[in-house]
Formats: sequence, structure tokens, C-alpha cells
Amino acid sequence: MHKDVSKILRTIPSMDKLLALEWVEGFCNLLGRKTVKSFIESVLEKYRNEVLNGNISAVNLEYLYDEIRKALGKASQNNLTPVVNATGVIVHTNLGRSCLADDVVSDVGLISSRYSNLEYDLERGKRGHRYDHVEWILCQLTGAEAALVVNNNAAAVLLCLTALAGDGEAIISRGELIEIGESFRIPDIMSFSGAKMIEVGTTNRTHLYDYERAINENTRIVLKVHPSNYRIVGFHSEAGRRELTELAHSRGLLVMEDLGSGFLVDLSAYGLKGEPTIGQCIEEGVDIVTFSGDKLLGGPQIGGIVGKKDLISKLKKHPLLRALRVDKMTLAALESTLRIYLREDYSKIPTLAMIMTDLESLKAKADNLANLFRGILSKEDGWEVEVIEVKDLVGGGAFPDDELRGFGVTITPPDIIGPSKFAALLRQLDTPVVANVDQERIIFHVRTMRESEDVIVSSEIEGCLKELLSWRNAQ
Repeated sequence: MHKDVSKILRTIPSMDKLLALEWVEGFCNLLGRKTVKSFIESVLEKYRNEVLNGNISAVNLEYLYDEIRKALGKASQNNLTPVVNATGVIVHTNLGRSCLADDVVSDVGLISSRYSNLEYDLERGKRGHRYDHVEWILCQLTGAEAALVVNNNAAAVLLCLTALAGDGEAIISRGELIEIGESFRIPDIMSFSGAKMIEVGTTNRTHLYDYERAINENTRIVLKVHPSNYRIVGFHSEAGRRELTELAHSRGLLVMEDLGSGFLVDLSAYGLKGEPTIGQCIEEGVDIVTFSGDKLLGGPQIGGIVGKKDLISKLKKHPLLRALRVDKMTLAALESTLRIYLREDYSKIPTLAMIMTDLESLKAKADNLANLFRGILSKEDGWEVEVIEVKDLVGGGAFPDDELRGFGVTITPPDIIGPSKFAALLRQLDTPVVANVDQERIIFHVRTMRESEDVIVSSEIEGCLKELLSWRNAQ
């Protein structure tokens, strides 16, 4: 090793000296001394390699301390953090899907911080069943005889197929062999359940007689999957739900429908048509319906299962249920959400409130946000702020062809900064902001921005302007 390199390495502060620094001790209180030591060692190792590679000719303590602060500061923050959704996609899968109502959050906090009657019957003083807390409410809201919940809709589909058709065949239309997020494919789930998949019809047209011809002594169930994340247009037809159930029942077979992002209220008054409610499926004779809780229902992530009492009883006794069950916090969130539906107080559910917000309110919200931005972003410095009409989306695989009219605010940054740099800066704020980049500007869709987030965003942008201007001047 060259003498100069050895000399530089010897001037790097020792671990003991670094751990003794007052500001490092502060991180020890947050992360623990052992964790802090490991992060510092990682920074030092990287720094030593830079010295050995000849990239550093003298130790810069200020730079080294700054690197340690950055590493420890990042480790001190929760990895899962709230963000501002300014994309206009209401049920945004990557951003946590539906937001819970305030009352729901309060109920979850109460139940999770105390002992509860999760599996205890207070009247009899004996062991109870965790699903009883939500079953009667789901039955009340859907008209089903019985109900059950598991940890997500994929689990609901898997449990139903395994328990009800695992020893036989399940008939499904080729046009419903869908794939949704992260390679979740209906054929794969059916295969894993043990049920033999029998495809009928074609991609764009499946007739009732296609199902009828496929029925044999091994058939256990007819599976209908609502293709909520795509649409076939043009020369297309499918067997109606009621005629399909009548055919299946006449042959002693079950009909199961996977609604995916199923919901409890009809949204056709808001221009969203073509999605059946859970109750409509039950009314039209479907024996078992599965759906998600964190999409259009606007609650926590669950897989809901409603249908005939004898079938639900069979599901409750299946050993797979133990691996798929939900915890007390999820049940508390679901019960609280469903009680809002009982009261028909839909505006309390953020997902529905965003869908139902009128244009006048969205315009006022956009104007207010634009005024906040104009108060901190100077036109003389090259910033442009404008209110525009936008198209918002329901998201979560629902209503893929339907758009919601809305309003947004655009920020066009100075040329030397550009939209990509500005969008990256927004994502690094203390409260990260995810907005849309459109050519030379950033678009903030106000429909999906929660109450008071306009003030939070404008305040944080104002706070980082000095850093941004410093970066611009250094270019």
C-alpha cells in the first residue's frame, strides 16, 4: 500500500470517536447503538474503498459526517410512510388502494391497543368465532344467507375452489381467464386449488350452450369472473348471470362469481355503469360471490365471501381457512366500514366520497391549490401555475373504460430544473407527493388529495425552494 494512502486511512476517525459525537448519540436513542455502529461501518467501508481507489486525496470530515447523517437519518424514518396521491387514480394499488374513514381508523386504534372479544362469546362466557363480528352485517348489506372473510380476494377464490371443486371440474369462459396485478392469473389459482379447469366459448363470445355442452359427471362448479380490469368491445357476447345460474342449478351444480373489486352501492348515477353490486349477484342466483374489501368497498384488505349458508359452513370447516384468516385490526376496520354502509353515510368513506365529489367542489379545490402555489412560486423566476380540466380514474381494476371529469393544477418549472427533477424532488419531501408528469409540467389532480394536503404540499415545496434554487445555480 502506498504511504500516502496509509496516511489518509489513518486520518479517518475511529468508530469510538464517531460514536462519541453528540449528534450520533441522538441516533443511538432512535436506532440502538448496535444498529448505528453497523451503518457507520458501512459508510466507512465505502469511504475507505474510495481512498484505496485513489478517488480521495484527503479526508473531508464534513463530507464524511454528512454521509453518516444521511444514512442514519434514512434508517431512522419509517419505511412505510404516508404520501400525497395527486395522480387522480382513486384506488391506486401502488399507493395503498383505499383510504380508511376517520371513524374506522379510530376504531382500529382502540381494538389494537386493548384486549377484545375477538374469539370470545361474552354472553355465554365461552370461546366464540372471529367471523361473527362481521358476518351478519355482510348478510344485511348483500342479502346473502351467510358470509366469511379471508385475507384477500385471491385467497377467497382459492379457498372456494379448493373446498367446493377441488375434486372435480370447474367450467369457465375463455373470455374470463384474466390476469391482474403481479401475475395473479385465474388459471394458476384454479390449478393450485386442485379443480380441473374446463374452458368454454371463445375469447370474445361465450354462449349458454357452451356451458351446457361442457357439463358432465365430474363438473362441480361454474365459475364466472368479472373482467373488471379490461373490456372487450365490438363483436362480443356472454351468458347472462341469471340464465347461467338457472342452467347450473337445473343440473345440481354451483355457480361462483369472482367480482374482484366488488362494491355494495350502485354508482351509475355518477356515470359509472356496468359493474354489478354484490347484492345483485346474490339476487340473480349466484351461490358464492367473492370480492375485495380495499377497492370499491373502501375498507381494509380482505377477501369477502358471501352466499349460501351450507356452502359457507363448508368453507369455515376447511383447514385452509386457518392459513388465510384475518387479524383483529382488519376485522375492526371492516366492521367499522360496514357499519357506515348500514347508516348509508357514504360520504364518510373516502373512496366513495372521491367518486361522488361534484365538479364545482373540485374546481374550488383546484383554485385554492393554485393560489397557494402562486404565493410561493414566482412567475419572474420562471414558474407557471395553471388550473386545468383533467380526467380522473377509479383505479383498482374497476371501470377501465370510464373516466371522471375533474380539475387539476399544473406547475411548469423553470427550464433549467425541468419536470423530471421537480417530480423527483416532490417524492423526496417529508410528506412525499406523487403527481403526474406531462411533457414540461407536473399535474396535481385534486380529486385524490385529502383534506389539508394542499396546505401541506405548498408548505413543503416552499421549504425546499432554497435547496432547489441552490441546485439550479450550481448547474
